[in-house]
Amino acid sequence: MDKRKGYFLIIPAIIIMFIFTFYPLMDGIRVSFTDKSMLRTEYSYIGLDNYKQMLGDPIFWLSLRHSIILTGVVVILQLIFGLILAWTMKQEIPGMPIFKSLIMVSWVIPVAATVTIFKFMAQSDVGFINIILKSIGLKSLVRYWFGDPLTAFPLIILLHLWRNVPFYGIAFLAAMQTIPASFYEVAEINGANAFQSFWYITLPGIRNMIIVMVTIHVLWTFNNFDFIYLATGGGPINSTDVLPVYVYRQSWDRYAAGYGASIGTVMLLILSIYLIIYLLIQERGEYKR
Repeated sequence: MDKRKGYFLIIPAIIIMFIFTFYPLMDGIRVSFTDKSMLRTEYSYIGLDNYKQMLGDPIFWLSLRHSIILTGVVVILQLIFGLILAWTMKQEIPGMPIFKSLIMVSWVIPVAATVTIFKFMAQSDVGFINIILKSIGLKSLVRYWFGDPLTAFPLIILLHLWRNVPFYGIAFLAAMQTIPASFYEVAEINGANAFQSFWYITLPGIRNMIIVMVTIHVLWTFNNFDFIYLATGGGPINSTDVLPVYVYRQSWDRYAAGYGASIGTVMLLILSIYLIIYLLIQERGEYKR
């Protein structure tokens, strides 16, 4: 009876997941094998033609490279700065409670507002960045920073860091506060310095939180669309193109829904491989313990 009651309780969740997750996912994979266009209702199955086209598409490979670089660099830097921020907030410094209250402001601001702020700061005439450069005699460096192929991508990385590092810091701080203070006291008695205490006590103590945060943000960053689309749209000259933006352009600007679905399917495959590797590593770690 209890089992049947349990099954009955999860049926609504299963139905919702099927309607909003599983069915669209399967339909997207199906569409990737067609020549479906947003301009017509008729379409036909073309087998692997979309995937063959993808192999010879230089913008796809450029977008894939940008997605991998963006995800790797952003997640690593967020992890490093998040740990530094959490360790700093853990110290008893005057004004720290107020700082903790303000630190999440960048994370709770809507993405559209965040991008608008950064785009305004990067303006060539009234932007804060260029006003500072002019004031210190570096007028030759003045430009629209999101419009320069050399600086647009680093600014996208900075956008991610500005928004997400506080979230990392708060999450890591919460995990650090669960570590018993006696561990640090014993380490201090045995002559351990601050770095040794951090390396051998703090990091192992927040290992699970690090794994969760990295996993979530690898998936989120690789799939992130709004930051780049709102900031640059993939430009200038494809210098910030990533796979989610390229899928959007193929599907809605060029109306090639079949080709866009095939790129989305490749993204699904890449992330599935990442999750499988993560689960294997996690399982091996649990087994060793």
